[in-house]
Amino acid sequence: MSPLPSQPLLSVKNLKKHYATKFSLFGRATRVVKAVDGISFDILKGETLSLVGESGCGKSTVGKTIIGLLQPTSGEIELGGARIDNLSPDAFRAQRKRIQIVFQDPFSSLDPRMRVRDILAEPIHNFGLARNAADLKSRVDDLLDVVRLPKDAASRFPHEFSGGQRQRIGIARALAAEPDLIVCDEAVSALDVSVKAQVVNLLQDLKDRFGLALLFISHDLAIVDHITDRVAVMYLGKIVEVAPRGPLFENPLHPYTQALLSAVPTPTPGRKTSRTVLRGDLPSPANPPPGCNFHTRCPLAFDRCSRETPVLRSTGPDQMAACHLID
Repeated sequence: MSPLPSQPLLSVKNLKKHYATKFSLFGRATRVVKAVDGISFDILKGETLSLVGESGCGKSTVGKTIIGLLQPTSGEIELGGARIDNLSPDAFRAQRKRIQIVFQDPFSSLDPRMRVRDILAEPIHNFGLARNAADLKSRVDDLLDVVRLPKDAASRFPHEFSGGQRQRIGIARALAAEPDLIVCDEAVSALDVSVKAQVVNLLQDLKDRFGLALLFISHDLAIVDHITDRVAVMYLGKIVEVAPRGPLFENPLHPYTQALLSAVPTPTPGRKTSRTVLRGDLPSPANPPPGCNFHTRCPLAFDRCSRETPVLRSTGPDQMAACHLID
């Protein structure tokens, strides 16, 4: 594999996505859910960055905001060095083909009334990628071949396929636009274990073949370990640790990351591992704790944690963490 470039393909700077859920008599927001609360990260061309954390931490909101399905409350999103978060719908359309998404549910994300050939042809039509009808058919056939589905799948409807096959169709639809980045939003979490491995291997092969960058959103660290280059760990709308795959899995610095990794089953039968059990439930993003968001559940918390918010800062080569214990 060739070395990754130093210039980010995607750069997210202090991104926030807040939702007002309660208003005063005069229309002022009195209750705000901070789904994403000021996160920053880069993705290089050809790199896989995994965004991990518990359900409700805001990671899917990040993915939908990046591709334009949600408007950010504040912050900046740059693609290839140019801002895309402040573009008009017409201007954003030109950039839209460069970022595609594969959704979690491979059935509800496909139109049940459309045949597979029409599902795959739609982005090709939308972005003017086919010269004529013969070229369009050839592209659809090639897409099916790339995701390892038979050519006769083109004439069938989504309900005629298994969950894993439907997700391959979703991946083919994302590839049809010839993107630079694909956001995989829990793309394998709804699949059986054996099918998960097949789809993850497919994504890895496609990444290497086409030089794609992936934002792989997941809560399954065992799957992440097989596909990622770097990992960003989210907790309650904030990133608490970022590191390359090796250092993060071998030496996690943040107590939350340590707890997540301790829950991953070991592949060695009979091997005893130390499990960190977090106390309490995930706090509400509408009423986050003061200081460090994690201090109410952290087994290592001390007085400073409840008073002062830790800053995400460098702790070593390409590794960052937000924790007072590191001081």
